[in-house]
Amino acid sequence: MTKAIDTALIGVGNVGRSFLRILETKGERIAAQYGLAFRITCAADSSGVAVQPAGFDPAALRRHKEGGGRVSALDGYLPGRTPAEALVEAPVDLLLEASPVNLQTGEPGLSAVRAALSRGIPAVLANKAPLVLAYAEMHALAAANNVPLAYSATVCGALPVINIGRRDLVAADIHYLAGIFNSTSNFILGEMAAGRSYADALAEAQARGLAETDPSLDVEGWDTANKLVIIANSFLGVRATLADVEVKGITGLTAEDLRAALADGSTIKLLAQAEQVPGGYRLTVGPKAIGQRSFLGQCDGWEMGIEIKSDLYGIMYHKIWEREPLPTAAAMLRDAVNLLV
Repeated sequence: MTKAIDTALIGVGNVGRSFLRILETKGERIAAQYGLAFRITCAADSSGVAVQPAGFDPAALRRHKEGGGRVSALDGYLPGRTPAEALVEAPVDLLLEASPVNLQTGEPGLSAVRAALSRGIPAVLANKAPLVLAYAEMHALAAANNVPLAYSATVCGALPVINIGRRDLVAADIHYLAGIFNSTSNFILGEMAAGRSYADALAEAQARGLAETDPSLDVEGWDTANKLVIIANSFLGVRATLADVEVKGITGLTAEDLRAALADGSTIKLLAQAEQVPGGYRLTVGPKAIGQRSFLGQCDGWEMGIEIKSDLYGIMYHKIWEREPLPTAAAMLRDAVNLLV
C-alpha cells in the first residue's frame, strides 16, 4: 500500500523546483519501491505561503514558478501569513525546508522548522541557516517532541558527508578533516586560472542555479564555513558557531596568483579544515595552495570533496560532481525516505 505524505515545501527556488521535478519523474517509482506518495499541501516563497489540502500538482507548481509566478498567485494563498504560522494548522506530515540561507535572522526557515518540530512534524533541511544559528536548539526541540530531523543536503548536496560522519565512523577519533565544500568557488577558481574573468564565471554559476541567492556566501567563504560548522556539531563532537571559524574568501585572489601556483606544481582551492588540537578543533576556511596531484587538488570545476583522517578508519576520500541543483533535491528525498520508511 502507498502512504500519502502531506508535505510542506518551504522555498520553491532552484532546489525546491528540482524536488518537484523528481516527484514528476520518479513519483511512481517512489510509490512502488518505498510505499510513499509525497503530496505538496503547503508551499512558500518570498511572496508568502499557500495551503491546498488536496495537494498542488507538482508539474503545474514547477511550471508556475519557472514562468516567474509567485506563491501569492496560487489558490490557497494566505495573505499576511508566514510559513511558520501556516504550519501551525496546515495539513502537513513532513517539512522540506529549502528557503534561501539567511545568516542574520535565519528566517523564514528557522521559525518554520521550530513550528514543525514543535508540532511533531519531521523536518528535512537543505537550508543551512537553522542549523548554523541554532543547532543545539533544533536538536533539543526534535528530541523533546520525539520527531526526526535530517539535513544531509546541507553539506555538499548529494555527497553524504553527514551520513558518513554520523553513521559510518563509529567510535572514531577524527584527527583531521579537509574539504572543498563549495562548487561555485571551486569552478570560479578553475575558470580564472584558465583565463576567464571572475565576473563571467560567477554569472555562469548563478545561471545554473548553484550559486547561493546571495553569492557573497559562496565567494567570501561563508557557505563553506556554514558546512564546517554543521560538520563540527554533527560528528566532531564540538558545539561550534561561525564565530569559531577563521574565514577568508577568494575575492582577493587574482588570475596571476592562480597561474603562479600552477607553475609551481600547486593549485589554489578554497579549503575547509578541521584540525584536532587539545580541547577541540581548529576550524578554518580560506584559499590554500595544495599539490595538483593530491586528492583535493584534483577536485576540479563543479566537484566537491572531503578527506577524513581518523584513528580507526584510516584516511577516507569522497567526492562528487554536481553542476545543477537536482542532486541536492535528491538528497532531501533521500533523507525523507530514510525518515519515513
